[in-house]
Amino acid sequence: MNVADSQRISSTLERLGYLPAARLQDADVVVLNTCVVRQSAEDKALSWLHALRPLKQQHPGIVINLMGCLVGIKGSEKLKQRFPFVDVFSAPSDPEPLVAYLTQNESQILEQKELQQRLNIQDGGFLLPLNERGKLVSAYVPVVLGCSHACTFCVITYRRGAEHSRPAAEIIAEVRSLVQQGVREVTLLGQIVDRYGKDIPEGPNLAGLLRRLHQIDGLERIRFLTSHPGYLNSDLLDVVAELPKVMPHIEVPVQAGDNEVLEDMRRGYTVEDYYRLVENIRSTLQNKTPGVSIATDIIVGFPGESEAQFLHTYDLLKDLRLDVAHLARYSPRPDTVASRHLADDVSEQEKWRRFRLLESLQEGIAGEINAAYLHSQVEVLFEENVRGRWKGRTPTNKLVFVESEENLLGQIRSVQISWTGPWSMQAILI
Repeated sequence: MNVADSQRISSTLERLGYLPAARLQDADVVVLNTCVVRQSAEDKALSWLHALRPLKQQHPGIVINLMGCLVGIKGSEKLKQRFPFVDVFSAPSDPEPLVAYLTQNESQILEQKELQQRLNIQDGGFLLPLNERGKLVSAYVPVVLGCSHACTFCVITYRRGAEHSRPAAEIIAEVRSLVQQGVREVTLLGQIVDRYGKDIPEGPNLAGLLRRLHQIDGLERIRFLTSHPGYLNSDLLDVVAELPKVMPHIEVPVQAGDNEVLEDMRRGYTVEDYYRLVENIRSTLQNKTPGVSIATDIIVGFPGESEAQFLHTYDLLKDLRLDVAHLARYSPRPDTVASRHLADDVSEQEKWRRFRLLESLQEGIAGEINAAYLHSQVEVLFEENVRGRWKGRTPTNKLVFVESEENLLGQIRSVQISWTGPWSMQAILI
């Protein structure tokens, strides 16, 4: 979501006549877009802020904009007192405060209607930043903003606000415009993406939106994330199974493999529910080529998590053999229920131990899953050239590298897998 927000603020600045700066020191405007979903992310944002202070002292005319979840939606008075050198504070996904600050002199505003018409971008479309236009193959498209589920560990509700869906017509226009600029794959984003449309009674749900996007000529692949075990239903899975452009990769976090911990997290499902869901995903999508992949998220060291409860999570991951597990050590987030009512009583050393155990387990599982691809043929959409090798992804979101002197940007090509590891594969063009 932050990548999408940064992309949009870049595009907005270009519409005001700004261009990307090669170096931080050469910039007239610096936007620091922040995340606070974990303590490490907040620490990184604060480190950057402190690093910007001497830059502002050396170049008083530079405009510094602090944006995103560090600011949140409830005002920034404390931040203004703490960081007086910051000129503009913006909530997540909101470029308006920066635009208002920069356009106090209206002569700064440059219209881009001519460029939009030349690119055949209709009203409601999205013009990519200059350095991505014609080069970006896979784009993120937010469809649900905010979240109202309020898991006890999660700060998103407090920083991004209540859940609300974007109108389907606006999303479709944006995706059409992205395709016109060279994008071949879009990933629909939402904190709980399966809840898309629930607040727009007259509009489509996520399954209906996928059907409409599937009709866009030139769009080759569609993905969506992140799903929630309580809202990912059979109707949506049936659409994934039916539509060729919708990729067979599902991201559905379990967070913990113990029912007491899940209840403390207020996740709204049980371990048994999750097992049944994974079975349903695999049985529904078993005929998709080349199979289906499932990713999950897990938090270790949640308040009160005992060794026995952690081992339940370990056993779940071992049993289900999922393709990807995004692991995190619990860190208290301000304003959340967990930070106010649950003691952070698992030591940092113990959190790291549990993290490493799951990491090692998942590395072995992913390595074995990917080894099954060896010598097989798969379709890869190539996204960019990285140090002389072309990088792309399979329908199941496996990362593949190919050495080729051809320009493969934006192409879907058949490859034969020649080497596999837990995190990526190598292949040759067929």
